[in-house]
Amino acid sequence: MDLFDYMRENNMDKESPLAARMRPRTLDEVVGQQHIIAKDKLLYRAIQADKLSSIILYGPPGTGKTTLAKVIAGTTKAEFTQINATIAGKKDMEEVVNKAKDNLGMYGKKTILFIDEIHRFNKGQQDYLLPFVEDGTVILIGATTENPYFEVNGALISRSVVFELKPLTADDIKVLLNRAVTDKERGMGGYNAVLEDDAADFLADLSDGDARHALNAIELGVMTTERSSDGLIHITKEVAEECIQRKVARYDKDGDNHYDTISAFIKSMRGSDPDAAVYYLARMLDAGEDPKFIVRRMMVCASEDVGNADPQALQVAVAASLAVERLGMPEARITLAQAASYIATAPKSNAAYLAIENAQHAIRETGNLPIPPHLQDAHYKSAAKLGHGLGYKYAHDYPDHYVEQQYLPYELNGKEFYNPTGNGYELKIKDHMKKLKNRNKKGD
Repeated sequence: MDLFDYMRENNMDKESPLAARMRPRTLDEVVGQQHIIAKDKLLYRAIQADKLSSIILYGPPGTGKTTLAKVIAGTTKAEFTQINATIAGKKDMEEVVNKAKDNLGMYGKKTILFIDEIHRFNKGQQDYLLPFVEDGTVILIGATTENPYFEVNGALISRSVVFELKPLTADDIKVLLNRAVTDKERGMGGYNAVLEDDAADFLADLSDGDARHALNAIELGVMTTERSSDGLIHITKEVAEECIQRKVARYDKDGDNHYDTISAFIKSMRGSDPDAAVYYLARMLDAGEDPKFIVRRMMVCASEDVGNADPQALQVAVAASLAVERLGMPEARITLAQAASYIATAPKSNAAYLAIENAQHAIRETGNLPIPPHLQDAHYKSAAKLGHGLGYKYAHDYPDHYVEQQYLPYELNGKEFYNPTGNGYELKIKDHMKKLKNRNKKGD
């Protein structure tokens, strides 16, 4: 490192955002994530003993993935190299691997490669790393906000230990805020600021587990608030409200939260909880989710989870789909809420869903069995000679427009696929079918 590099790094340390300056330097300074870095946990012991194997750090923004990597960099005797998958290419990885080979071959020194946002690498880039991770040329630390089991190659996953980081608790955030306000070396301690308790509570709640967001807010508050007559900068709740504005929407339309939230939405409707259904609907809409995607899932739920217990549910969902196209946002949110609450409160049955599942299973097991001849088309030439359509009983010629005859292939005689429940309208369906079959048995 020359003089210019030294001066540049020194200036960056001073001018960096508060969240960057306050990164923990040791494991003991890390706040939260005790489920993986408590002193009796595997990751803590591996870092302290400098015996780390390849790992994937997975969690929402602001939970400490890069922080842990930096702590490892400060404690390990191995060469530590960092690249960001959003800007790095194969050439960058080749340089790291070649240097790692030299370090290992010439000095017996291991290399830890930290790849931030590893999910941004395509399959080819991830495949390139595989042999070097496998033979120990590099020890991989991958950080990602996306579910690694979906976004990282299975081969890399199988050679790594996945650690999931959780959003920080409100108490964790308050510890970090108070530390940042009082720290004179790296924090805002030189400004003589006072963080009031209700402001700390407010920021901790509104940051939604994202330490970076909370620290950015407190930094803005300290830097922009006038000193009071006592010479101190008072960070009140009013100041905090101005700095943070609104709660962070932790939602990525292409990531885990997309799937987690739509899953919670569907399960809430299935579980007959209209309040939760509307809540998750609001979260998706507030985060900019496509209403057409939401209403498509509602149509599926109306058939899969409500079915014939309330056939009107599907009509409501389809009507909502049309309304979404005709109205657009924000008015369509009302229609979506109406449909979601209707589906949630409707009587439930998955009998139709099970019917098609069971029928498809039977087809996969038995293949395309012959259709009974009397059900086959009798209108084409020579059909009669083949016996097609002969003996068919026209249902409308019989009482109640019902007559018993073989409809399923003979090999599946007596097989039942649709079994209506006793819920909602399906109770009427069940009673109706029972009445027809009983009438036939009595010979009425």
